[in-house]
Amino acid sequence: MTEVMHSSHWGAFRARREGDSLKIAPFSADPDPSPLLGNLRNALNHPARVARPMVRRGWLEKGPGADACRGLDSYVAVSWEEAYALVADELRRVGEQYGPAAIFGGSYGWSSAGRFHHAQSQVHRFLNTVMGGYVRSVNSYSSGAASVLLPHIVGDMNEIARRGVSWESIAQHSEVVLAFGGLALKNSQVASGGLSEHTERGFMLQAARRGARFISVSPLRSDLPDEANGEWLPLIPGTDAALILALLHELTVQGLTDDDFLARYTHGWPQMKAWLLGEEDGAARDAAWASAICGVPVAQIRALAQALHGRRVLITVAHALQRAEHGEQPVWLGLVLAAALGQPGLPGGGFTYALGALGHYGKHHNLVSFPALPQGKNGIDRFIPVARIADMLLHPGEKFHYNGRHLTYPDIKLAYWAGGNPFHHHQDLARLRQAFCRLDTLIVHENAWTATARHADIVLPATMTLEREDIGGAPTDRHLIAMQPVATPYGEARDDYQIFSELARRLGREAAFTEGRDARGWLAHLYGQLQEKLAAHQVDVPDFATFWQQGVLALPQLHDGGRMMNAFRADPAAHPLPTPSGKIQIYSEAIAGFGYDDCPGHPVWRAPREQPSAHCPFWLIANQPATRLHSQLDFGDYSCSGKRNGREVCSLHPQDAQRLGIADDDVIELFNARGHLLASARLTEGIMPGVVRLPTGAWYDPVDPAAARPLCRHGNPNVLTQDIGTSSLAQGCTGQITVVSVRKFTGEAPAVAAFTPPQG
Repeated sequence: MTEVMHSSHWGAFRARREGDSLKIAPFSADPDPSPLLGNLRNALNHPARVARPMVRRGWLEKGPGADACRGLDSYVAVSWEEAYALVADELRRVGEQYGPAAIFGGSYGWSSAGRFHHAQSQVHRFLNTVMGGYVRSVNSYSSGAASVLLPHIVGDMNEIARRGVSWESIAQHSEVVLAFGGLALKNSQVASGGLSEHTERGFMLQAARRGARFISVSPLRSDLPDEANGEWLPLIPGTDAALILALLHELTVQGLTDDDFLARYTHGWPQMKAWLLGEEDGAARDAAWASAICGVPVAQIRALAQALHGRRVLITVAHALQRAEHGEQPVWLGLVLAAALGQPGLPGGGFTYALGALGHYGKHHNLVSFPALPQGKNGIDRFIPVARIADMLLHPGEKFHYNGRHLTYPDIKLAYWAGGNPFHHHQDLARLRQAFCRLDTLIVHENAWTATARHADIVLPATMTLEREDIGGAPTDRHLIAMQPVATPYGEARDDYQIFSELARRLGREAAFTEGRDARGWLAHLYGQLQEKLAAHQVDVPDFATFWQQGVLALPQLHDGGRMMNAFRADPAAHPLPTPSGKIQIYSEAIAGFGYDDCPGHPVWRAPREQPSAHCPFWLIANQPATRLHSQLDFGDYSCSGKRNGREVCSLHPQDAQRLGIADDDVIELFNARGHLLASARLTEGIMPGVVRLPTGAWYDPVDPAAARPLCRHGNPNVLTQDIGTSSLAQGCTGQITVVSVRKFTGEAPAVAAFTPPQG
């Protein structure tokens, strides 16, 4: 087959099919291509693919309704004609009996770098234009706490994360980069919409050679790459807020704060200062206080505070810190620390959220963005914070707090999922299964038998990105990619747009959904809108046919990193921040007015409800994997190369391993009150004693899905994590850390079956 251009969330590439595998060549302009491209080589015909429309036997025989057999049942193959009829009839039934407020529109946006065949956009457009709306989710599992908090205290998260600082500015100006949660390159190699040039490694190397000091505050040494030539400051998981409070206390008592900046550019420093010094409750948040919490020696805390004074300092807080109980606090405190040092608005200095968490962050923005597929108008205004889906399904009609509002969980009868796998990114998977068993119907579009597909009532086989044409592009990627198909669809797979178009026809709303366009027509239409936007800036680009033939289009970019904070620092009266005071809100009257005990009006330290104990003596860090994007293509070559004996790898310190009689490559068991799992042991001194690390993304593979405490034989850490919100303010995901017990597994370990299709 002819070599064609294509793209993924982890990089652009050229590919051609040779038999059952792909030959892939990374985009020639990419200085540091991602090894995740290797997961595509064996993906097209993998046995885990869904080949035909399938219906769960119990649903087919008994009809819609709550059913504890989800995840246990066998499946019956049906024709597309039968599948369309079943889905259309069920949508019609639920719509007529309960209305759109009984339909939840799932999907999580990461299924394809293509901007048209973006599954989340497709399912939401379908539910809006055909069904009149749906119950939606807001925010993300990655940044649920920060995205709610930041507008209260400084501005929209996109301004802080995407435009907070540029890597070029760091390379040129930063003297100290204090990274709470590190700057792991495994995270920045991916970006929604595509990433044609991976430049983070090179910019860190430039900064380090110039003399910039990188300090990674993390329980894991691997959270900072070697190129940064940095320092590792290990601390107990989830205690960053206590450390930052101690740094602020030390700066305050030593007279090292920038009082002029605090007076002119911030609101609420006196209240914060009084709390730091213990004037309210007699408990000073000093280095000795913090050391007992976070495990960092007192002298090291004091030395770090002094090293920050008088330097160009950039404070960055990773997604990881706010994916925990009280996750709002370290984000807020990172901003306060930058303000106390007088750094916001200076080149290479200040505060940025989640630098390194995605390849988007720290990059220049395009002059204009590629248009999104219109979603239509949602006829109802019902939503949940995305990580509260199990709460919604288990407790319909129950009240919950969110960002100053007292809302009610809707009563959902049907969930429609396309391009997402909640049995990857949600917590406490036994509880999630119980929640899904409450539905009348779960419909899933999927290209492979993920755990979510295995719990569905109707599974419609969807194409992979490699089997369809699309356009890949991101607001911070200067290359627009014509994603030309590499292969024909697997089995009877169809793309989401084709499926939804036929369902819309059967429900009498085809014109509203398609607007008379096929997939190629939409691509040309959206590209034409891009042409118009660029023409308004006197920029000419080739027509669609020419672009499609050449495969790549370079787009003009802006150099506006830090634009909001730079303008604010230059003239706070003319360019106030979008906050109630127009300044950085160290104290927020709005948040204080909500009356939340777990998130008061200024940042604080709050201990998590679960702590290591005799029953669960270890902290577990469930962070992002290095060998795949979330759970995507877990069966891919590169993902499987990171496993040992087919299981996910759990890292632990040699001291802990010796005490437990564990050797490298042993099968070990992690367990707590929620469940247990098997993993393969890896001994490393790059992790703190008392801490174990197991990345997310191994497909959930329970021996008994219906067990109260399921055993995942593959190593999915969300069997163990807590399904609680960060606080009443944001209700974000808390899946980053939990507590567990660890032991060597004895006996014959059950074989992994995650990639074996369910019984037909």
